[in-house]
Amino acid sequence: MIRNIFVAAMFVMLHCCSMSARAENWPNWRGPEGIGISHEKEVPLRWSTTVNIRWKVKLAEPGNSTPIVWGDRIFLTQPVENRRTVMCFDRRDGSLLWQAGTQYDAKEPTHATNPYCSASPVTDGQRVIAWFGSAGVFCYDFEGKQLWKRELGIQEHEWGYAASPILHGDLCFLNFGPGKNEFVIALKKTTGESAWTFDIPKATPPAPAVDKEAAAKQRDEELRGSWSTPLLIRAGMRDELVLSLPERVVSLEPKSGRTLWNCEGLGSLVYTSPMWGEGVLVTLGGYHRASLAVRTGGSGDVTATHRQWHQPASKLRLGSGVIHEGHFYINDMQGVAQCVELATGKTVWEQRLKASQGDNATWSSMVLTAEGRIYMLNQAGDTFVFVASPKFELLATNPLAEPTNASTVISRGEIFIRTHNHLWCVGAPKP
Repeated sequence: MIRNIFVAAMFVMLHCCSMSARAENWPNWRGPEGIGISHEKEVPLRWSTTVNIRWKVKLAEPGNSTPIVWGDRIFLTQPVENRRTVMCFDRRDGSLLWQAGTQYDAKEPTHATNPYCSASPVTDGQRVIAWFGSAGVFCYDFEGKQLWKRELGIQEHEWGYAASPILHGDLCFLNFGPGKNEFVIALKKTTGESAWTFDIPKATPPAPAVDKEAAAKQRDEELRGSWSTPLLIRAGMRDELVLSLPERVVSLEPKSGRTLWNCEGLGSLVYTSPMWGEGVLVTLGGYHRASLAVRTGGSGDVTATHRQWHQPASKLRLGSGVIHEGHFYINDMQGVAQCVELATGKTVWEQRLKASQGDNATWSSMVLTAEGRIYMLNQAGDTFVFVASPKFELLATNPLAEPTNASTVISRGEIFIRTHNHLWCVGAPKP
């Protein structure tokens, strides 16, 4: 009898461990490690507006931010007229648990396609932190009570902002910018007080243009800034906070903000987040700017010693990719997916993924699952699923028929997708 109870208890424990190994939270932009990788299996492969949809909830206005998930709670930043807010939903049925935020009436420039609140929030399971541009950084508990707020000055760029805050230990890191007022800051997550600040190097002013044509070309070349979310990696025996900034990649010591290494040669416009894996960091320039790959763990200027490859021009890209088994996978803004050799930067294959309606454009970032599947959204609301392999194999095309600029989120066997009209929960029917 005792033996049977012991065996049953061990079975339950092993089953629970197995379940927990597959299931995970999605606490920040690009998932638990910030690199677009889900360690889950049995993720839904096919769905539509009527198949494998557990629920959807209406959103007040379009937005570009991606939700995060912790336990039974989903958090999403959402503009509502002149309010900047965080919404908390119950993952079981999509019901709204609370919505908190701030009023900001001052005019803040942004692009028409980049609504306010485009940065995703971040959570450690106790608090939720969101950046609302010029309105500041706000921290809430899980019941929606404001714990602190911090004003960091005016964020001013004609295209707005997008970088999301991330957490590590007792600190919250933010790439504040782009624009005249741009810097990287570490805030104490319990109080919002500054721990350190890293000033982003400014560009050298060019000589005056001689005519209108030269002035227009010069302005195009001078467009610069980083909308890239910082990335925390473990390189050897140390933690590194990696930043994709105009003209360079920089690694900082997370606790002090001290520069560990820098690699020159990145483009002056940076949209994507760094991609890291297998000891290599890939950073891509935006709007045809230069891209590079660098081996991590160096010291000082590692341009000559650790830069693995450099491309002086790249495709139009906004979304970030993933690294898997000696290759990295990335999409461009026209909806063309690529498989690229990690060691050389050479393209293995390119594939245009055809939208179910409209054009193929995409701003979204890829997600890779433990089964070796890549999930990629386009602006038409289609999620393409294909194999992470040097040979292209499309597994499914899943239309939601609503526009989106957000990215896929995977947690506990469910997929969460934010479109301009709804927040969707995708999952197989529950028994």
